[in-house]
Amino acid sequence: KFVPALNLAVCWELFSSVFIWFEPLIDVKDNQQVTYESFNSLWNLNDCAPELSISHMSCIMFFGSYLAGLIEGDGTIIVPKQERSAKGSRQRINYASVQIVFQLKDFPLCQIVQKLIGHGSISKKKQSAAYILTINNIDGLIVLSNLINGKMRGPKYYQFTLLIQYLNKKSPNLNMKPLGFNQSPLESDSWLSGFIEADGSFQVRTSLTSKYPRLSLSFELVQSRITRYGTRQRTMFNVIEDIAVYLETNVKEIRSDRKNPQYRLRTTSLKTNKNIQDYLVQYPLKGTKYLDFLDWCKVLSYFEQGTHIENTAHIVEIKSQMNQHRTVYNWDHLQ
Repeated sequence: KFVPALNLAVCWELFSSVFIWFEPLIDVKDNQQVTYESFNSLWNLNDCAPELSISHMSCIMFFGSYLAGLIEGDGTIIVPKQERSAKGSRQRINYASVQIVFQLKDFPLCQIVQKLIGHGSISKKKQSAAYILTINNIDGLIVLSNLINGKMRGPKYYQFTLLIQYLNKKSPNLNMKPLGFNQSPLESDSWLSGFIEADGSFQVRTSLTSKYPRLSLSFELVQSRITRYGTRQRTMFNVIEDIAVYLETNVKEIRSDRKNPQYRLRTTSLKTNKNIQDYLVQYPLKGTKYLDFLDWCKVLSYFEQGTHIENTAHIVEIKSQMNQHRTVYNWDHLQ
């Protein structure tokens, strides 16, 4: 169930006045493909996900950092090594693209990101509960690159520099220069918010029937230890370690005996949980994960007050409606 609780016409009027330079025009041709061509009021009946506008993202500085974090978490930057495919009698032209994956339930957020960039198409990923936003036209890639240039913190930056080289070659008058890694403090921008939107999770543990009953809550961030970018000066471990230092927690290596070993960051103390809460109050999440964060904060308040034991029943009820168990989605936070 989706509960938009929005006057969409008013929201769009306000939204377009802020982002007039993006000339936001959207058309939905069907459920499988959303292209950025001509504006119509948009409603995806299959997913019951309304189109929404975000006033919180009206600051372009916020959006650029958030978008960089989102791409570094759930995005792929593709730059062809050859302009034409060498296979087959009919050589196919290879295009650069940036793809961002969104969970099915985050379709409204996917639409908004598309609208703010002003380019791209949305397709439903086959045999997966996900949508993919793809930007592959030159103008769109230039807009996106300008938004995230100087705001990336991880190894995908190296692929981004190849994208800039590609764009400069395609548009000789562009003369875009990569601005390097974002080395500002994590608390200074919304990059971490976008990164959490992609890969973070809010957990509540209610092990009441085990030998050692336990109530606890944590925030978790997991990243693969193997990346397609090879060994570089700046690695994903550096990124996850920086986040751990900021939150005053540690990075652990997990699944070392598996095919895909991972790094895991987890907050477990009241202090570290408060650290992530304070950050996300300042730089809010935008997708359905925001709703999980709100529920998580309710549980955190019980721990702060020392009343979590007597509120066990309510905590169990809250947990039963979080994450994959959520069935009602209210998008008021996107007004």
